[in-house]
Amino acid sequence: MVDHLANTEINSQRIAAVENCFGASGQPLAVPGRVLLGEGILTKECRKKPKPRIFFLFNDILVYGSIVINKRKYNSQHIIPLEDVTLETLPDTLQMKNRWMIKTSKKSFVVSAASLTERKEWISHLEECIRHLLTKTGRQPSTEHAAPWIPDKATDICMRCTQTKFSTLTRRHHCRKCGFVVCGDCSRQRFLMPRLSPKPLRVCNLCYRQLLAEKKKEAEAGLRQPEQFHAAMPGYEPSSGDDSDKSDDDKVDQWPADTEFYTSEVSWSSFHS
Repeated sequence: MVDHLANTEINSQRIAAVENCFGASGQPLAVPGRVLLGEGILTKECRKKPKPRIFFLFNDILVYGSIVINKRKYNSQHIIPLEDVTLETLPDTLQMKNRWMIKTSKKSFVVSAASLTERKEWISHLEECIRHLLTKTGRQPSTEHAAPWIPDKATDICMRCTQTKFSTLTRRHHCRKCGFVVCGDCSRQRFLMPRLSPKPLRVCNLCYRQLLAEKKKEAEAGLRQPEQFHAAMPGYEPSSGDDSDKSDDDKVDQWPADTEFYTSEVSWSSFHS
């Protein structure tokens, strides 16, 4: 499919249409040899609740963003190099079906498809692109992955001390190392994790002690910090927007409140040929 679509006018038009939908807030996507293989709407598990997101699968990257007006305007563009992606199929829950996890060194998150067939198609195309890239570059599959954030509604109490109850006044926080929902007292520490951010990030007390121990062990062994995955990819920027709930107000998503994203009769995705 890649060889068939590469350097064709239809592929150039498709990529240009995606760039136009993201507008000035998005990054340029047209580069030599890049092919748009498929696109569709998946439901992404966000911190506060699942939300529809538009996804575009290219032969070397995965792009997703928030939907303002479907097929016309998207924002909060995120770009993920497929070489850094590992997939994990997940069981259904009462709230979400046809789930799988997209794991990367910088961010890991759960998505769900409208049907089991659609999930199989997405995973099959993703895995084929990943295999091709790893073979082409000689890289090994990524083994370090960021922990996915556990949704706020998954617990009413701190997952570390198991004593503090969350309320309007007692905020929920997330440990950037383990992804647990924790209280302020259990996450007062910050730790520099260059793989995730150039700034020190909030971590829970347990992860802080573990990270300190690892750092001390590395210092004693005289080990150098491993190079970041994207250091060899000049010009790469992970996203042009933040996918947090603060910048992703519900009013932006132009979807009826009763929209059903799991209807098996409706396929939200299409893969080009």
